[in-house]
Amino acid sequence: MLGKASAKIVKTKLNIPIALTLSVIPDVDIIVPFLQHRGPAHSIIILFMVFIPIFAIYRRKAIPYFLALIQHPLIGDYIAGSPLQLLWPLTTQYYGMGIGIKSQTNITIEWLIFLASMTIMLKTKDIMTFFQPRNSNLILSIPTFTVLLPTFLAFPLEVPPILILPHLVFVILFLTSILIDLRKILLIPSVNPTQKARTNNDTK
Repeated sequence: MLGKASAKIVKTKLNIPIALTLSVIPDVDIIVPFLQHRGPAHSIIILFMVFIPIFAIYRRKAIPYFLALIQHPLIGDYIAGSPLQLLWPLTTQYYGMGIGIKSQTNITIEWLIFLASMTIMLKTKDIMTFFQPRNSNLILSIPTFTVLLPTFLAFPLEVPPILILPHLVFVILFLTSILIDLRKILLIPSVNPTQKARTNNDTK
């Protein structure tokens, strides 16, 4: 939602799959053995440093994607869940509001944001991105297989069952998009330039 709003301000077209992937990238520390969850990968300092070359290349067009990335620790995890090392390596101190992921407050916030994001995607027709074959949609494999699907193992011990539906909706959308892209790639035979030129000449 931040990415979409800021994209309008800086007048650039937002790539929805890339923005959604960036929004969960910090959680790859769940599957990386030597990284502590909500440690360095959730530091806004580290995330900004990683984005410096992207800012250098794309300048203001990179802002929506940086906001999509930074909202994860700065808003999402700061509000709910365990504390995080927001300013690593300057300090290893943990920050957070201490609202539990199973609390009614967090569940309400999660549902409101889910409903708002789905409403926006439907109204702007961005949801159609998932049903159109685009190579960039394959990047959704990252959040699908590193965060979303593994999170199902946390139901109901760590994640409340009432949040299964929003989680499932995104899993279905992402998997659908990935399969559509793979189908396009597998069904289109590779044609070398010479054959393509002959085909074009024959058509003319």
